[in-house]
Amino acid sequence: MAVRGDRGDVVAHARIGVEWTDVSEALDPVGFPMLWALDPYGDAVFNQRQIPLLQAELDRLPAACGGEWVAQARDLCQVVRQGVHLYLWFIGD
Repeated sequence: MAVRGDRGDVVAHARIGVEWTDVSEALDPVGFPMLWALDPYGDAVFNQRQIPLLQAELDRLPAACGGEWVAQARDLCQVVRQGVHLYLWFIGD
């Protein structure tokens, strides 16, 4: 996970990544459309307008899908919200 600007410059990044095995199949696409969009093999990018939706999903994420990555994702969401022209990237393999 990383926060990048318009030109691709990395503004902030997480120390660890998403635990894909915990997230990939456990989430309902209707209840968690933002998190359901995450793909372990591709990138997912969230803009400033999508961040509040993503944060709401992180807040109600089932404990079985949680982990340190959730706290780091919340921190990166705050970086995006406080900046201008920033995007949160979930980077797949």
